[in-house]
Amino acid sequence: MSADLAIDVFGLNKSFGKKHVVRDLSLKVPRGQIFGFLGPNGSGKTTSIRLICGLLTADSGRGTCLGYDVIRQSAAIKREVGYMTQRFSLWEDLSIRENLDFVARMYGMADRREAVDRELEKLGLAARQDQLAGALSGGWKQRLALASCLLHRPRLLLLDEPTAGVDPKARRDFWDEIHGLAAQGITVLVSTHYMDEAERCHQLAYIAYGRLLVSGTAAEVIAAQSLAGYAVTGPDLSAYAATLRGQTGIEQVTSFGATLHVTGHDREALGATAARMSADGAHAWTRIEPGLEDVFIGLMQGTEDNFP
Repeated sequence: MSADLAIDVFGLNKSFGKKHVVRDLSLKVPRGQIFGFLGPNGSGKTTSIRLICGLLTADSGRGTCLGYDVIRQSAAIKREVGYMTQRFSLWEDLSIRENLDFVARMYGMADRREAVDRELEKLGLAARQDQLAGALSGGWKQRLALASCLLHRPRLLLLDEPTAGVDPKARRDFWDEIHGLAAQGITVLVSTHYMDEAERCHQLAYIAYGRLLVSGTAAEVIAAQSLAGYAVTGPDLSAYAATLRGQTGIEQVTSFGATLHVTGHDREALGATAARMSADGAHAWTRIEPGLEDVFIGLMQGTEDNFP
């Protein structure tokens, strides 16, 4: 394994009963990068992350995480991982400081007081340290959860849809913190459904029902799909969308506010349909470059659930 790679895994598989949840997963993640996982609910994103980091044992495959073998050295990996679950999992009847102190005790940290003080200051929690966790807003709970993950100075962070249910400012502040951690050399694996968050990741992987379909930077993922697109404006777009579906060259018709995004892979056929449909002058068709959300929706439509 290269010293520059935090994660280097090949052919990981995992089944639960008859359901093959992860199929032949292979990934390389450089140290200090934010790597985003996208995909439908139940597609295997969280299971993939847990396999990579030794929190689950793969049925087959091989690889390393932080220099440790993902199959044989999972205990060593866990000691260097901070894991933030989607649902707030700390104790709501304890204060912020008591929660962090308890987590530090579980890690057996000899310098737990200093570690707790450090994270309270770093994440702006010191002034609220005596407040009960259960009384915190979603954004402050998020900060507390992140602080608990960082107490033992992990080299890898796992974030499972970490900003679900928090306001836009809290989400932006959170991502500023994550980019600061990556700049310090911490590698971050994050699953998200928010396209603006996905675009803030250094690299992305799209997983659909156990299979890795595409990976790379946001620009590479978009380019790999070779989608052509038009933005359509005009009256009664809901009814107009229904007339467009099934037309030659049109694969997706998606509402974006007061606009329809119409996309397809056959650029020539889509262009011909756009010229024909715009001839009446009632609707304006403007050529656009499809974005990550267009690609995401298209990939979702092109995959099927693998549940037997």
